[in-house]
Amino acid sequence: MALLAFETSCDETSVAVIRDGRVLSNCVSSQIKLHEEYGGVVPELAAREHLRNLPAVASKALEAASVTPDQISAVAATRGPGLPSALMAGLKAAQAFAFMVRRPFIGIHHHEAHLYSPWIQGQPPVGDFSGFEPNVSLIVSGGHTMLMHVRAELDHVFLGSTVDDAAGECFDKTGKLMGLAYPAGPVIDRLAGEGNAKAFAFPRPMIHEPHHDFSFSGLKTSVRYFIRDHPEILDNGGAVRDLCASVQAAIVEVLVEKTMRAAKECRVGCVTASGGVTCNRELRMRLEEACRRRGIKLRLADKGLCTDNAAMIGILAERKLSRGGFETDLDAEIVPNWSLEEVGK
Repeated sequence: MALLAFETSCDETSVAVIRDGRVLSNCVSSQIKLHEEYGGVVPELAAREHLRNLPAVASKALEAASVTPDQISAVAATRGPGLPSALMAGLKAAQAFAFMVRRPFIGIHHHEAHLYSPWIQGQPPVGDFSGFEPNVSLIVSGGHTMLMHVRAELDHVFLGSTVDDAAGECFDKTGKLMGLAYPAGPVIDRLAGEGNAKAFAFPRPMIHEPHHDFSFSGLKTSVRYFIRDHPEILDNGGAVRDLCASVQAAIVEVLVEKTMRAAKECRVGCVTASGGVTCNRELRMRLEEACRRRGIKLRLADKGLCTDNAAMIGILAERKLSRGGFETDLDAEIVPNWSLEEVGK
């Protein structure tokens, strides 16, 4: 028997099939092109596209896994956090499927799934928790930036989060100021590789504060004023590359420094990182260097599982169901502002 998982928290329509910790299929339909002209995700369009794509994506996931509906033993979906209309599309589709095949349904916290995605490794991906150990986990994406202390499997404590813009949001908004296409994060990552990170000095917000919170709105504002005062820089390709490298260096330094400090305070020998921004090459490299210097193990989510996907939803759901004690509820509703602090205690 297998578990069918749905993920529609933002602009990725994803369905996966999981069996005994193994990802049999993980199908994702991206909406980037749809939202590109608006410079960001339009919730109503995202929900409409989820409704359009879900039947085909679910059928593709089942076919790729060579699994029929009657072989599904449980169904899972993201309950939150996320865009309300987008969450609703996936949750109700999953519940309808569970009702049709008369199987239990379990709702999953999107960030909790990210929290354990670094433990999904290999090709085909397998959730391997045999070497699991206490860790400090960085979850960093377009909408969220947070640090968690994972004391044991399914037992985690909230350390801190962004008080304003998330790191991914800062990448996208500063990129927009430079005239880069949405989503700007991957474009900045590419251009920064050819630039000088020391060309321009930008602030590292909250980097020396003793708490574990983040703030990136000040950095974004600093870039805005810099471009206002030096508009000619956008007409110089080399200068734009230097600007991308300088902005990226500021964001990455804050993320790495605060993660390492949290690891030291929590006295853990392992650090993990997940979420869309974890695809950033500079962040991955700096985390690897920082952990190596301190003798700390590092587990990074596979790039294919950093962005929103149903595989991580299904792996976590299967782990929870196998342990028992977790509610299965066909009447569960979405929780758009669900805090990770409320989960895992």
